[in-house]
Amino acid sequence: MPFELTFKRPRLPFAGANSPRSIKLLEGGAAIFAAPHGTPYEGIDNRPHAATADALRKAISADAGWRDHWDFDLGAPLLGDGTFKLADLGDLPTRSQAGASNRALIEAATRAIVARGAVPIMIGGDDSTPIPFIGALADHAPLTVLQIDAHIDWRNQRRGEALGFSSTMRRASEMPHVARIVQVGIRGLGSARKKEFDDARTWGAHIIPADLIHAGGVKEALELIPKGVNCMITLDCDAIDGTCMPAVMSPTPGGLSYPQIIDLVAGVANKARLVAFDLIEFVPARDPTGYAAFVAARIAWHAVGRLANRHAHSAAIAAGRDLPLR
Repeated sequence: MPFELTFKRPRLPFAGANSPRSIKLLEGGAAIFAAPHGTPYEGIDNRPHAATADALRKAISADAGWRDHWDFDLGAPLLGDGTFKLADLGDLPTRSQAGASNRALIEAATRAIVARGAVPIMIGGDDSTPIPFIGALADHAPLTVLQIDAHIDWRNQRRGEALGFSSTMRRASEMPHVARIVQVGIRGLGSARKKEFDDARTWGAHIIPADLIHAGGVKEALELIPKGVNCMITLDCDAIDGTCMPAVMSPTPGGLSYPQIIDLVAGVANKARLVAFDLIEFVPARDPTGYAAFVAARIAWHAVGRLANRHAHSAAIAAGRDLPLR
């Protein structure tokens, strides 16, 4: 790493997670970190996401006392057999207008977490933060990217910037380690002109609009993810229907439900190898009741739970015991 990584340690770690003083202290499991800012566009304020991670930490704080309880969304205890290690490193010192520095911080943090054998879980930040996050997953080649989003994000550039939130999947498609892109929940204007849509399909991206999920469930999307592949999930909160997720910058009617989202996460975790997860584009100022923060935090917690229970399943198989995955 070209510089020593430092984090603002969380006052209230996510769901009672351990809060190590250094990435060097990680030993497998999963590591949560926040990246409040990515690559800015001129004239678009990227500061509303600065308080996202703490809003989610606060929303899920009560679950810290229930980590050994049965979770019916998982069909298992929250943290499996209790041996799974969960860390919350805190917030990277990103700055609103420091795009290059922000990208370097995100990539270095992600690479360092992967090097410690842990699964990186990033809380953004706008939809530019996944570009360096995905870029740092080269050790997991060939990588499948599951994007859950209202927008396909295939712009080559916007406002003169090629690394902003409208270009995330196009930039991912250019990364040598990215072999497959599956895009789920797309609807409305989809942040695309016909050219971007055509470019995505020409590259080979699989686009599953939200109405197909509503009509037939998540099966069609999961069938596009080969068994056993390395897969990362990037979840833009605007993929979720506004009735339970109003706290986004670009609300669009007809989004996915909470059960559909966790079914996608579960499907990946049970079928493939979930190697990274990010949750982005949550805007605390648009969540007056705090309920949307709880929904977002529960989704991130569900991803942790799936990783923990996969860990318990693998340990049971190694010990000659049968522990079926739900």
